[in-house]
Amino acid sequence: MTRKAKTADKLKIAMLGHKRIPSREGGIEIVVEELSTRMVEFGHAVTCYNRKGHHVSGAEFDGEAKTEYKGVKLKTVPTIEIKGLAAVTSSFFASLFAMVGPYDVVHIHAEGPAFFCWLPKLFGKRVVVTIHGIDWQREKWKSGFGSKFIRQGEKNAMKYADEIIVLSKGVKNYFKDTYGRETRFIPNGVNRPEIQNANLITEKLGLTKDSYILFLGRLVPEKGIRYLVEAFKNVETDKKLVIAGGSSDTDSFMKELKELAKEDGRIIFTGFVQGQILDELYSNAYIYTLPSDLEGMPLSLLEAMSYGNCCLVSDIPECAEVVEDKALIFKKSDVVDLRGKLQDVCNHPEKVIEMKKQAADFICNKYSWDIVVEETMKLYRRK
Repeated sequence: MTRKAKTADKLKIAMLGHKRIPSREGGIEIVVEELSTRMVEFGHAVTCYNRKGHHVSGAEFDGEAKTEYKGVKLKTVPTIEIKGLAAVTSSFFASLFAMVGPYDVVHIHAEGPAFFCWLPKLFGKRVVVTIHGIDWQREKWKSGFGSKFIRQGEKNAMKYADEIIVLSKGVKNYFKDTYGRETRFIPNGVNRPEIQNANLITEKLGLTKDSYILFLGRLVPEKGIRYLVEAFKNVETDKKLVIAGGSSDTDSFMKELKELAKEDGRIIFTGFVQGQILDELYSNAYIYTLPSDLEGMPLSLLEAMSYGNCCLVSDIPECAEVVEDKALIFKKSDVVDLRGKLQDVCNHPEKVIEMKKQAADFICNKYSWDIVVEETMKLYRRK
């Protein structure tokens, strides 16, 4: 599918379920931005319903409110900024507006927002839901209203959505086994970046090329950062451990991590990063590590490999499927195994160099945003 082609049957598309675009608050925001901007390039009209309120990592990261971004219409919906209610209220109003709007397709991202997928369906819209992960399993939603709401969102998606997209084969199997429902496996994509020299990170953080091990992502329990800190404290190396990312919803976990790390001066917390400093961190890491217990499809892992990083990841299927044999793997939740693997890569730079050589070409050839858009558009049109 070329940029010039396929404009005869232009579609009007609404997207909702993300926090806001443009933003790097989470993987969903990156996916919505990549899909919507590319669909506009193909001649389709796309409206994204952004959540009102502050950036998840703090008001200092708030961007300027926009009504348009790279040809995508942006509409801000009313949002109650209280933990647990922000997603519910913004998804409700976005679904309401999408229901009465002039759209051919309403594309809802994530299980919680899918709770309201029956609204646009009621008005004859074609509804597509992307399941970015089994969200009710996440630690912050494991009990109470949040868990019930998200589980019901999952069930509503099964019942009302015309098409369901999943990002991993494990989740595809889960929906087949649990609901007998067929879903479409369309993994995320990645762009090939320009490698950056270490300038800002040297100036601001004292980091140089290959002087640090990198974790980059939201600071939430299911990312396995506790294990990483505990393991790294027992690794004999001069390298630093850089934990880059902001907290999500609450600062309590960030405080817990800093308390755990306080006696080790090699561990650096950068807070939320974006732009040049993000590019430099990816470009100059010795290795990148993702010790997650739970993932949908980890975009940060795709990005890290696209920069040519040697990666060390937990053995959960969502990570193992991505890296195949092009990265190092440790046993999920196993601090002893993680410490051993970290020590091994610090002792054997030749292994790291070998992994780095093949990472970028492998991941960029395997995961293409243009293919993701093409496959998604097929689902939009399928009768």
